[in-house]
Amino acid sequence: MKNKTKIVFLLMTFSTFGAQAQTDSTTVKNDSVTWSQTLDGVTVKAQRQLIKQEIDRVGYDVQADEDARTENVLDMLRKVPMVTIDGEDNILVKGNSNYKIYKNGHLDPSMTKNTKEILKAMPANSVKRIEVITDPGAREDAESVNAILNIVMMDGSVMDGITGSVTGAYSTLKAPRLSTYLTTQMGKAIVSVNYGYNHMSKHSTSSDGYIERTFVESGNTEKATFDGKNPGYIHYANINASYDIDTFNLLSASFGGYFYKIDVQGNNSQAMLDATGTPLYSFDNSYWLPSYNHHSWNGRMDYEHRTRRKGELFTLSYMLALTRQNSTQENNYSNMQNVPFDYTGFLSSTREHFTEHTFQADYVRPLWTGHKLEVGTKYIDRRNSSANTQTYYKVAESPAIPYEFDHTTQIAAAYADYMYNYGRWSARAGLRYEYSYMKGHYPLEGAPSDFSKHLNDWVPQASVKYQIDSHRSLKLGYTTSINRPGITYLNPATIYTPNRVDFGNAHLVSSSNKSISLTYMYVSQRLTLQIVPQYHFCNDALGSVVYAQNDIRYGTYDNVIRQRRLQMEAYAQWKPFDGTTFVANINYRHAVQKNLDMNLELTCDPTNYYFYIGQKLPWKLFATAYTYGQMGHAQESIYAYSHSWNRYAFSLQRSFLREDRLTVRLMANSPFHKKQHTKTRTVQGDITGWGDNTNNASGRFFQFSLSYRFGKLKASVKKTETTIENSDVVGGITKGNN
Repeated sequence: MKNKTKIVFLLMTFSTFGAQAQTDSTTVKNDSVTWSQTLDGVTVKAQRQLIKQEIDRVGYDVQADEDARTENVLDMLRKVPMVTIDGEDNILVKGNSNYKIYKNGHLDPSMTKNTKEILKAMPANSVKRIEVITDPGAREDAESVNAILNIVMMDGSVMDGITGSVTGAYSTLKAPRLSTYLTTQMGKAIVSVNYGYNHMSKHSTSSDGYIERTFVESGNTEKATFDGKNPGYIHYANINASYDIDTFNLLSASFGGYFYKIDVQGNNSQAMLDATGTPLYSFDNSYWLPSYNHHSWNGRMDYEHRTRRKGELFTLSYMLALTRQNSTQENNYSNMQNVPFDYTGFLSSTREHFTEHTFQADYVRPLWTGHKLEVGTKYIDRRNSSANTQTYYKVAESPAIPYEFDHTTQIAAAYADYMYNYGRWSARAGLRYEYSYMKGHYPLEGAPSDFSKHLNDWVPQASVKYQIDSHRSLKLGYTTSINRPGITYLNPATIYTPNRVDFGNAHLVSSSNKSISLTYMYVSQRLTLQIVPQYHFCNDALGSVVYAQNDIRYGTYDNVIRQRRLQMEAYAQWKPFDGTTFVANINYRHAVQKNLDMNLELTCDPTNYYFYIGQKLPWKLFATAYTYGQMGHAQESIYAYSHSWNRYAFSLQRSFLREDRLTVRLMANSPFHKKQHTKTRTVQGDITGWGDNTNNASGRFFQFSLSYRFGKLKASVKKTETTIENSDVVGGITKGNN
């Protein structure tokens, strides 16, 4: 009854909100809404709408938002429908982390690792709009996930000279940030370059906490305190270019990368006590990852040919993605009392490489009025390799223990997508077939035997939309998606520490996810409202498997999670007066996870929320206040959930110079709380317990930022209408949502 009450309350609240909104004369064209009304020679000018809905996506107009002058893209995401951000700046789309991020309609591998850091460094004024692709077509459906977050950079058709922007910020956490975006035209070629730098100081990366675990079988309890920091820096850069060969042919290309280097260091103290509280053993651990580095590079080229038939086009695409990740971790133990291991520390070296080549051909053909067909084929060659070496410090010399593993995935796909648009109705239906070949190889002598798998997947999808009137629309959608395991989940190398053993599972297979949604959209001059009930289910999801033996935790992965999720998403943007904007973004979920092999079940009912108010003030000042957080418990795994939390911030900004080219902004983050807590509780399985973690970045800090625009931005790099997207990997070095 509580779950139903929450859903009814949300519907009543937002429906009443919509009913009270004032409506005016409205014209609807291609889902864009404009208003204009003349009264006795006086023209009433409407405010620009921020939200636009299409059959397969919802878009947020970043350039129409006052905050875009000085905020970064991560800040803007908090206002986008169906997007929420947790207390650690991890992004959730449609209530979960199972999604991918595209840039300009195609997967950008450099943005899929440590996504939040890149988006923090990217200025919002370089972005045209942010789209949540809720119903990907058959063209990319199998290789997408539950949703796609598409960052669309500035675009256009005519360019004069050089345009761009420079943004810099500095906070009391001693973490400077700098980014720039530059566009120019040279004859028929348009080129844009963007670069970002983000410094991570000791202050901004410091964290500490406490963990307590009880082993159910023995009754013994492990207690640990920890603190750490990971100072370093992040660079990212991209160059995009397009060349108009002639009226019917367009060539576009891009190259970019993401690089970071950090020095991870920390300490923890651990103790094991029996059921009566008597100490069994204890030790201190100092760990250090010197110069931990990560490189991601990607290149793409698209050739587009248009015919004299309007809307008909043929596209050839190629994409290369490379990721290189290396780390060396040293652990030194001290103050050891009755410890159950015979070494004083260990050195662990890990190397992970990812290389992917993708080829795609796509053809779009308008059939007759309101009807369009898209067909295509795609081939992916994906290669992962990893090498691990562990050396233990003992009284006697301990030899290094090497382990190597290579994994190859080859995917061949064909798809067809049919689109219909006539009058108040629009629809889309498609089918995709994928053949996958997966092979595991162990290069070292004496290692396990090689293995291989052949997989066949059929992926249907469909959606239909009805425009009720000029303000309201209703859309029903069904989507299917596939997730494949990445190298981190697959790598069977075993990593030993005094109280934990971790290893991957080389025999994982892809999982299939399905969802059904109904979207109600209301758009008027001063109110935008969206309500989306949705049901998601999966019977073979990839999940963690944790068990205990002799008071030691063992962790791996398997296709054993059965998921059911009923959720309600609600978004409202209200402008009651000129210069005043309210935004509410709410996601409620009734989520059930089951592990039938271990006879475990966990049900949670979290609600993520974001509330914002922006107000124009005299003297060209603009003030904002927002709060966001989580009510109720949210699943961390089949074993644990996180507790409620809340964050808040205030800002004040003003623009100067001609055309408001210079904008100054002051921001206060959680000024009344020095630190913010993240609490978790493990409630079932072989181990129970709880944890409390704090970090400086989510607590009190103040930030000063400057943004300067130069030139006249009339256009930027052209893009082909279709290109390559790969987004099926979960649990690998190409996965970057955490």
